[in-house]
Amino acid sequence: MYGLRFNKFIPPPEGSTFDKMLKMFLELINYTAGDVGEALSWMTELDRKYKFTTPEYGMSDFIRDLKDNGYIKDDENNNVQKLTAKSEQTIRRKSLEQIFGKLKKSSRGNHKTFYSGEGDELSSDVRPYSFGDTLDSVNFTQSIHNAHINHGIDNFQLTDDDLEIQEREYKTQTSTVLMIDISHSMILYGEDRITPAKKVAMALAELIKIKYPKDTLDIITFGDHAQPIQLKDIAYLQVGPYHTNTVAGLDLAMDLLRRRKTPNKQIFMITDGKPTAMYVGNKLYKNSFGLDRQILNKVYGHAAQCKKLGIPVTTFMIATDPYLQKFVREFTKINNGKAYYSGLDNLGEFVFEDYERNRKRKVR
Repeated sequence: MYGLRFNKFIPPPEGSTFDKMLKMFLELINYTAGDVGEALSWMTELDRKYKFTTPEYGMSDFIRDLKDNGYIKDDENNNVQKLTAKSEQTIRRKSLEQIFGKLKKSSRGNHKTFYSGEGDELSSDVRPYSFGDTLDSVNFTQSIHNAHINHGIDNFQLTDDDLEIQEREYKTQTSTVLMIDISHSMILYGEDRITPAKKVAMALAELIKIKYPKDTLDIITFGDHAQPIQLKDIAYLQVGPYHTNTVAGLDLAMDLLRRRKTPNKQIFMITDGKPTAMYVGNKLYKNSFGLDRQILNKVYGHAAQCKKLGIPVTTFMIATDPYLQKFVREFTKINNGKAYYSGLDNLGEFVFEDYERNRKRKVR
């Protein structure tokens, strides 16, 4: 008779003091925009309150181990520590793990895309041969089995009617531009919105690098103007005393996507506020009070232009103001894109699910 045997629970061994402090350090780096000195100062203050160091292992030991393990290094003048490439990659991996932890709990399904890229993932489905099918898609084992049944061994022959085609799961190649709002409102009202946006950008970049190496991801920031940033720059992003020039961001995103040869192109825009600026010639026209009709018309025109180019825009709006949501609904309607009114906690989940939805399609 089978049964259950209960033993005394023995908890798994905890990590070293360095491992625990490293986890805290990497999290704080997101909030200090990559400033190692500020992160270590915060850790020192937290240590005074919560006492996570020991008489045998103090902050000085931790800083030494950070250097020895290649997480930080001295600058050229040997008086300021800065992050290494190892730290930057570790932060991206941590962001990916945090967001995927939420994503796995979701029960939402995948959307199909209209275009297929080149892929070779075999499906379990088979179908009869039809004219035009290529030789590499023939399931020879099943086809020979059919020929034995239909013609016998003595009069063995393989005809078109015997052939079976193995279905394939084709994955699309997608080019994505992720737009991140770095206007001043991303840290206003006592709420840090830029840090979750940075985590999503780092995690999405790491996902594409690991799981979808044929896809491309361009990341741009937009405040008074828009500019592309490199992968290594994400951890150091900071907001500034900027307005929200959505027009410039969309201009740059479309320009980047025009250069991509992939069949599927899309824009993800993370923002928390209304468009408040645009360039008229060389002069920055700005209006922070309400929704300026001149700026809105320009943004709506860019939404229509993206639609004409076959570039859907998915807006992740980190705001609950009704008049801002009305603007997003109108923008989305013109572009025929999608919009999510996301909180800070589920921003990454929305971004990742939408990215996964747009990648896969079964081709028959």
